[in-house]
Amino acid sequence: MKRGVVNYFKLIKFSHTVFAMPFAFIGFFLGIQSFPNEVVLETTRLLLLVIGCMVFARSAAMAFNRYLDRYFDALNPRTAQREIPVGVIAPQQALWFIVAMSVLFVSCAWMINLLCFFLSPLALLIILGYSYTKRFTPFCHIVLGAGLSLAPIGAYLAVTSQFALVPLLFSFAVLTWVSGFDIIYALQDEAFDKKQQLKSIPVWLGIKRALNVSRVLHTISFILIGLAGWYGPFGALYWVGTVIYGSLLIYQQWLVKPDDLSRVNLAFMTVNGIASIVFAIFVISDLYFVV
Repeated sequence: MKRGVVNYFKLIKFSHTVFAMPFAFIGFFLGIQSFPNEVVLETTRLLLLVIGCMVFARSAAMAFNRYLDRYFDALNPRTAQREIPVGVIAPQQALWFIVAMSVLFVSCAWMINLLCFFLSPLALLIILGYSYTKRFTPFCHIVLGAGLSLAPIGAYLAVTSQFALVPLLFSFAVLTWVSGFDIIYALQDEAFDKKQQLKSIPVWLGIKRALNVSRVLHTISFILIGLAGWYGPFGALYWVGTVIYGSLLIYQQWLVKPDDLSRVNLAFMTVNGIASIVFAIFVISDLYFVV
C-alpha cells in the first residue's frame, strides 16, 4: 500500500508543486488582506480548500500528461523509467487516478464559492489540454504557463469572488516565468522531439534562440512582478523579495548555455523552487508583518 502511494507521488512529481503553490498563497493572503475575514475558522477552511484545489488539479494534469505521453516516454532514454512505461502503474489505473483528482478538484471549487465552481471546468480544460499541445504547436510552453498562472488569481477569487489588477499581474508573471523555465527544461529533448515530430520552442528555433526567448519571458515576468508591487499594497520587504526573485532568474539563465545543458535540472527544479518560496515569504511578510 505504502509503495503504491509512493509510486503515484512519483508519477505526478509531487515535489514540483513548489512552483505554483507559493503564488497561490500570495493570491490567498492578498485577498484576505484586501477583504478581511474576521472568522478564523472560515479563513482556515478556505485555505485548506485552496490547497486542495492546487494539489488535486496539478495531480490530474501531471498524471494525464504521463498517461498521454506514455508511448513517447518509453522511447526516450531520459523518461523510459517513468512509472507507466515500466509498468509500475497501469494506464487504466492512471486514468482512474486522473478522474478522481479532477472530481476532487471540482468538489473543492464547489465548496469555495459558485464563481470558482463555474470556472473549474475551464481550469481543467487548460491544465489537461496542455498535454496535447506539443503535438501541434511550439507554443505549448505558454499553455503550461497559463495553467500554472491560475494559482494566484484562483486563490484570490476563492476569498473575494472578484477579479482585481494585482493578482492578475501575478498570474501573468507566473505565466511568463513558467513558460521561460519550461523552454529551458525542453532543451534536453530537442533532438528526440524533432525525431518524433513533436513541437517545442527549441525544436522550432534551435537551442540558442530558444534560450533567448526564455530570457525575454523571464524579463517580462520580472517587470510584471515590479508592476504588481507598484500597484499593490506593498512596502520595502516586497521589493527585497523582488530583487531576490530577479537575481535567481538571472542565475538560472546563467546556468544554462547552448553548448552545456548539464545544469538544466539545477536551473529547473532547485532555482525555481527557491525563487517562488522566497518571493512568497517576502510578499506575505510584507502584507502582514510590516506596520
